[in-house]
Amino acid sequence: QVQLVESGGGLVQAGESLRLSCAASGRTLSSYAVGWFRQAPGKERDLVATITSRGSTDYSDSAKGRFTISRDSAKNTVYLQMNSLKPEDTAVYYCAAKSGIVVRSYTYWGYWGQGTQVTVSS
Repeated sequence: QVQLVESGGGLVQAGESLRLSCAASGRTLSSYAVGWFRQAPGKERDLVATITSRGSTDYSDSAKGRFTISRDSAKNTVYLQMNSLKPEDTAVYYCAAKSGIVVRSYTYWGYWGQGTQVTVSS
């Protein structure tokens, strides 16, 4: 079992940056694929960025060029650096972990944090 705790959300203005953290306990996070998802009110939970156990990264089209996912194995933590934030980035952001390959659907991810709210004002 792995337990995940997100932090770093908040209220920012458009164009500003935030760094989200996903701290793990119970298991070594680098053994898992880790994804950042987000869910806005009334919308589906969408995959934003992923990092595999080997360190390969991938991003949604909306995140490419603005967001960076990274991992600090010593701290057992995965980060999501978000730059040039836009009002449409407003959502609850969740980190998730799974064994094996990355899949886009959130239904296949077995471990979840509680979420952190990101609000971007225009």
